[in-house]
Amino acid sequence: MELNISPIIHFFTNEGVPIETIILLLMLPIIATFIAFLRQVVGIKAFGIYTPLIITFAFLATNGLRYGVAIFLAVIFIGMLMRFVMKPFRLLYLPRVAIMLTIVSLTILVMLVLGGNQRRTGLASVSIFPILIMITLVEKFVAVQIEKGNKTALILAFETLIISIFGFYIASWKPLIEILIGYPWLILLTIPMNIVIGKWTGLRISEYFRFRHIIKQL
Repeated sequence: MELNISPIIHFFTNEGVPIETIILLLMLPIIATFIAFLRQVVGIKAFGIYTPLIITFAFLATNGLRYGVAIFLAVIFIGMLMRFVMKPFRLLYLPRVAIMLTIVSLTILVMLVLGGNQRRTGLASVSIFPILIMITLVEKFVAVQIEKGNKTALILAFETLIISIFGFYIASWKPLIEILIGYPWLILLTIPMNIVIGKWTGLRISEYFRFRHIIKQL
């Protein structure tokens, strides 16, 4: 079956822009709108909107979702572990984060070596860019740990992971990709959608569950 490709997409590709790059850039506003909806209407917080967005694209750049999730979990685990290890040293914030980034980088390197040793070539050949993106998660995680504690940091990390996984499947959904290639102007619809989301004044869905006992008494 021949794809319906928009003339503007043809123009971009003829000018040398890779089709993969075009698809990712068209997907970005859709994923961003999806995250905004989850935050404003559903009530899932995560690490803001930018972090789950770039983690989603990091997952797309890894050789399969499972490798991306494995690296994500390793980053969170090491970040949490190193906070306890370095607590007695009473270091300032920036040197502490620098040490954590060093340890996380070495841990990811060991994971890649083990992946190659176990003939898991998908893990061993993961590009440096998605790895760097997920390593930057350490600073965000540590900042929330210091400000709000381990429990909140873990909840936000879990929510970020869930949103990023959903975003990965949305961005990988072939019917949606085919629609965007044929009708790229459709991404402009995300602007009025975000205006509607931005004017949301009601309770978030999660708050209906959180305050259900109070609501029943009204």
